[in-house]
Amino acid sequence: MADDMKTLDVRNSVSAEEWKARVDLAAMYRLVALNGWDDMIFTHISHRVPGPDHHFLINPYGFFFEEMTASSLVKVDLEGNIVQETEYFINPAGFTIHSAVHAAREDAQVVMHLHTDDGVAVSAQKDGLMALSQTAMLVRHDLAYHDYEGVALDHDERQRIVADLGERNNLLLKNHGTLTVGGSAAECFLRMFFLERACSMQVRALTAGRENVIVPNDDVQAVVKGQSNPEGTKTLANKLAWPGLLRRLDRELPGYDA
Repeated sequence: MADDMKTLDVRNSVSAEEWKARVDLAAMYRLVALNGWDDMIFTHISHRVPGPDHHFLINPYGFFFEEMTASSLVKVDLEGNIVQETEYFINPAGFTIHSAVHAAREDAQVVMHLHTDDGVAVSAQKDGLMALSQTAMLVRHDLAYHDYEGVALDHDERQRIVADLGERNNLLLKNHGTLTVGGSAAECFLRMFFLERACSMQVRALTAGRENVIVPNDDVQAVVKGQSNPEGTKTLANKLAWPGLLRRLDRELPGYDA
């Protein structure tokens, strides 16, 4: 851990529930780095703090995702006020996007926003995410779109983000990037894994030209949609994928739980 990331004794000053949220969120940041999805110090992931206050945790602005630790995360309220002693500050654009979703969606405990090359590439395409792969067909029915309005510094944009997202769990921010939400870190991360994979597959497939790709018919797309099981996805994420992802972190990039 970088010397600049040494912080107060946060673990012994928060509840066990908040500490678990911090560990899970720090793990998500490092997993994003391991997958090559990070954008240097930019983009952001947030986790609501368990309890009635609608506080949430987000990254300290200026540090790389592979450096993130449970103790270094910054706790803020829905107005952007930092509510726990820290020497760090947050990305204003990150606050705009994440506060919007956390305020509107009780089920959105975790929110992830990325600027990957392939995610941004698909967000800039007129047809959005196309039904070119099984992965895309499993995602598209739960995917919404939000028009680009500039760097997300205008708090008035929050209501439009929330309206566009609706009850869905995946969002393409046009000309900007990807966003997913989940009831847990595991669910949010797995949704992003599928969304980013679908985008990468589309970018590769379209190198052959749109006239040379196969788009399954509507009936087949409906079959795949019907095969998507939200409860099954939660089990897959929380019971199978997430423990394996943490084992990978413990091998390759330990220290997130400090």
